[in-house]
Amino acid sequence: MPKISVVFFKDEKGKVPVLEWLDKLPDKIEAKALVRIEELALCGHEMRRPHADYLCDGIYELRWRHQSVNYRILYFFQGRAAVVLSHGFTKEDIVPPKEIEQAIKNKVLCETKPKVHIYEGE
Repeated sequence: MPKISVVFFKDEKGKVPVLEWLDKLPDKIEAKALVRIEELALCGHEMRRPHADYLCDGIYELRWRHQSVNYRILYFFQGRAAVVLSHGFTKEDIVPPKEIEQAIKNKVLCETKPKVHIYEGE
């Protein structure tokens, strides 16, 4: 399977939630996140548990753990060639519904105005 393009959701103010969240994490946790993102780029739609999981409504979670903390990045696909990273957070037992709702809103924005809400990096 060819490598999939990884892009980031960008809000109306031009902020990129995943990148801002990653910048706040300790270096070791950020490094684990970057490994997961690279695995997602390589595996795309084929990535499964324990590293990724489908939640609902086209929203997936990228998963990793450090000590007793569960880290997540929610994402969705844009066709077969791109995955959009929505935002990141830590969780306890389940993914909070508000996080899924936010990812769904971000997905709709990306579908309606991709040129405004997609950040491809530099």
